[in-house]
Amino acid sequence: MAIFSDYKNTFARRAAPLLEIIYPEQNRTELLDRLFAVIYPHVDYSVSEDLGKWSEDNVVLITYGDTITAPSTAQKTPEAPLKTLHHFLKDYLDEVVTGVHLLPFCPYSSDDGFAVIDYLAINPALGNWDDVKAIAQDFDLMADLVLNHISSQSDWFEQFQNGKTPGKDYFITADPETDVSQVVRPRSSPLLVPVATQTGTQHVWATFSADQVDLNFANPDVLVEMVKILLFYVEAGAKYIRLDAVGFLWKQLGTACIHLPQTHAVIRLLREILQMVNSGVAIITETNVPNRENLSYFGNRNEAHIIYNFSLPPLLLNALLQGNSEHLRTWVMSMPPAPTGCAYFNFTASHDGIGLRPAEGLLGPLEYEALLTTMQRFGGKISYRQQTNGQESPYELNIALFDALKGTVKGEDEWQVVRFICSQVVMMSLEGIPAFYIHSLLGTPNDAARVERTGHNRAINRHQWNAAELRDRLANPQSIQSRILGNLSRLIKIRRAQSAFHPNATQYALQPINPAIFALWRQSMTRDQSIFCLHNLSDRPQQLPLSNLNLVEIDDWYDLISDQTVTDIYGKLELRPYQCVWLTNKF
Repeated sequence: MAIFSDYKNTFARRAAPLLEIIYPEQNRTELLDRLFAVIYPHVDYSVSEDLGKWSEDNVVLITYGDTITAPSTAQKTPEAPLKTLHHFLKDYLDEVVTGVHLLPFCPYSSDDGFAVIDYLAINPALGNWDDVKAIAQDFDLMADLVLNHISSQSDWFEQFQNGKTPGKDYFITADPETDVSQVVRPRSSPLLVPVATQTGTQHVWATFSADQVDLNFANPDVLVEMVKILLFYVEAGAKYIRLDAVGFLWKQLGTACIHLPQTHAVIRLLREILQMVNSGVAIITETNVPNRENLSYFGNRNEAHIIYNFSLPPLLLNALLQGNSEHLRTWVMSMPPAPTGCAYFNFTASHDGIGLRPAEGLLGPLEYEALLTTMQRFGGKISYRQQTNGQESPYELNIALFDALKGTVKGEDEWQVVRFICSQVVMMSLEGIPAFYIHSLLGTPNDAARVERTGHNRAINRHQWNAAELRDRLANPQSIQSRILGNLSRLIKIRRAQSAFHPNATQYALQPINPAIFALWRQSMTRDQSIFCLHNLSDRPQQLPLSNLNLVEIDDWYDLISDQTVTDIYGKLELRPYQCVWLTNKF
């Protein structure tokens, strides 16, 4: 009993101030008791804060459970896609990536998994919990906690429609004439959706779509249920918990209903709970918003362990299209080092499009327009959102990154493969944990047929590979898939061995020697390794005077990528179009 009392008091001390922010009018003693009853069976009594959740060795893959499928043939029955994925991971990526972000794997009704019907079940079309746990045994698993909204086909929402508990109190309703003009919208669909219920038509809050109905966290019962789901995922082996669309969690009319204090307090509370049950698990927040807003989710080292570097994809894409590093460098210089115990999550592509909001205020209007028109020329789509004034504005670019880099603003050219590899090397050079969307590792082009078939722009970058066809392509050294995966696998393995690429190692953006060259200096936390990361972002050869780097004379300098030693530190380095160099003094 003494241990129980001690841990309950510890939890109360940490959680009570947060519950005061979230539920100032609720009986917080009762709510603390309820929450602790949920977490107590999972408490790790030996736990202490884990500041070593990541290192330079961590690399994450982002994939759907059915991105690679093995359909039935005359000789065999179809294999569960999660098993097919696991076989692929073991055969091709076992020594390349350390973690797998397995995109929503629950039963769903729309949005490729993000309209969850049952949080505690596995979509039977993918496999079962044993398949998920098997992947979690071999790779650090990232699981999505889609806590902002739930499917309109879920039990909770059916209970709401029929006036039954508990779901009848789990959703937000409002008069359709309510002024919601201040609410920040990520989509152009109506915010309030009419729904037939036992008591007549009611209008429910739906931030993303009519099928994705927002949950009412003003009801503490919803919070308690989400904590149960969180702990279930941790028990299943999740090492990262991704809080999907968490910025929209709390609603308060008369505000923008995004990034509200209650939302930040909920994230802090979830972090405190994880600290008590498994300090090795990290929270990562998904907030596709302008950079300053995104940074707020670190809190005071007490909210997200990891945040997405959402400004990177559009700025890096623009830099390679323009052959100019200016805006990319300016952004990197403005980024503060991640706080102790926190990290950035670097990516260039994902299951969603390339967000444009994080580039707001960072690109000039002419470059912004050139970015949009070039992507459309390369087969991409543009998705829109509704602003508070009722007008629509571009929200994201929908395009496979490999095709997004098939040329520059001047048009298509012969540099697609090396330009694409350059984009991934830049991402790996930056402070943070690198993450690769599976279609980036495979050089998958636009899937226009999937867009036509589904009617959704995002489907362009959600291709499904036939396992046999993919293996045939990877066995052919001349195929795009083999060339991209082979090159990136080699570079990832090199990166994983460099202490100067620790996610929290020192980073400086070097002075602009040449606008076409993006240059960084990374130094290990023990200061025994430096790496000068040099990237030619243009389609022309560029010369770099090495004297500008101030290389230490007593050290030997070596390019990790080309496997060549620099013999004259006062000479000039010739960089071919899109060539990258990792110049280090320790190898």
